[in-house]
Amino acid sequence: MTVDKGAARPGRGTGPVWQDTEAVVLDTDGVITDSARVHAAAWKTAFDACLKDHPPDDPRDRRPFDVRDDYLRHVDGRSRMDGAAAFLDSRGIGLPRGSPDDPPGTGTVSAVAAYKERLFTESLRQHGVEAYPGTVRLLKALRSRSVPLAAVSASRHARELLTGAGVLPYFDVLVDGREAARLGLPGKPDPALFLEAARRVGVPPGRCALVEDALAGVAAGRRGGFALVVGVDRTAGPGTDTALLDHGADLVVRDLAELLPDAPED
Repeated sequence: MTVDKGAARPGRGTGPVWQDTEAVVLDTDGVITDSARVHAAAWKTAFDACLKDHPPDDPRDRRPFDVRDDYLRHVDGRSRMDGAAAFLDSRGIGLPRGSPDDPPGTGTVSAVAAYKERLFTESLRQHGVEAYPGTVRLLKALRSRSVPLAAVSASRHARELLTGAGVLPYFDVLVDGREAARLGLPGKPDPALFLEAARRVGVPPGRCALVEDALAGVAAGRRGGFALVVGVDRTAGPGTDTALLDHGADLVVRDLAELLPDAPED
């Protein structure tokens, strides 16, 4: 496939954008699986408890965690510890970092991250998640053309998510939070996770497309020199497509079916 950026319109992007792109790297949460909403809900419960226990000095910073704006700005695409620290810093809550062994709670950054992890795990095991139908259609189309595919996630649950959603067999490579910890890879917006995925499929990033829904993720793709960075705007909120473009996306879609080779122009 070759990437024809001229076929895409700023802010949406539809139709045939693939022409000689040799591999595609996709984020997991919010791109492949409908799991970002589960992450966001778990973060909200943990952060709102922390805001109650440690109210910021500025009354404006005491507002509840917003599952769209705060999640996209501070948490989405980052490791649990990085996301917890980023949001708490944004509200002026100076908790100690704590230890990785801290039990779930609100006394340290690690405890808040552990609280969120417990909530997410409970929800995942009770309800599971599904793959987006449009994403599955695109994966099938790319696989029919023998395009190497890699899935990437800052989450340690990525393999479980992809397996439960029935899409793990589409991928040649998975680089998740467990691998990132094992290799000591920094989180987004550093491109290390994506570069490792490109290395494992054997295609330089300059000949890979990257698909991401997080601001930190598209910024990482741009920093990593990927040939095409596609932003996925599931929320379609005010300014979310513009924010993705500003952070480095070449084009933005609301559903990956828009990237199918035979997708009609609208």
